[in-house]
Amino acid sequence: MDATVVAVSRNEEYGFTKPNRESITLLAGLGVEGDVHAGVTVKHRSRVRQDPTQPNLRQVHLIHSELFDEVVSAGYVVAPGELGENITTRGVDLLGLPTGTLLRLGAEAVVEVTGLRNPCLQIDNFQRGLLKEVVGRDEAGEVIRKAGVMGVVRAGGVVRPGDAVTVTLPAEPHRPLEKV
Repeated sequence: MDATVVAVSRNEEYGFTKPNRESITLLAGLGVEGDVHAGVTVKHRSRVRQDPTQPNLRQVHLIHSELFDEVVSAGYVVAPGELGENITTRGVDLLGLPTGTLLRLGAEAVVEVTGLRNPCLQIDNFQRGLLKEVVGRDEAGEVIRKAGVMGVVRAGGVVRPGDAVTVTLPAEPHRPLEKV
């Protein structure tokens, strides 16, 4: 299966979900043009309260649409943008990528993967019980986060549904993704 962009989303205001768009424009070093989370420093409210000067490693949120397929078996229906992501993909094992992976989205845009999204209680406010479907524990008791990855924009460009996603792994040794 070819890796593709399924949907693109942005929101000018703080809110949990992001409306789908015909296209979004990624701005190098900033994030999604017109999105409330764009910027050089952190924009997520909880991070701003901790330290508003820390770098924004969460400029772009990507989720794999296969997660939506998975939660259907537990009785949940989730559509692109509803978990607050900017880019919904199909055919890319986002959670299995190492830190520093470059994702070319369409002809020009490049996002560097910085880490895993740390899902919060807002997911249960969206659909009660959904949080336990996107965060769990493995056999060893380690936390498994399935709500996508975060990244920073290395090269700007327009991204649209149907665009190809090309994965370029960083040099070894690979570092596994951690929450950011």
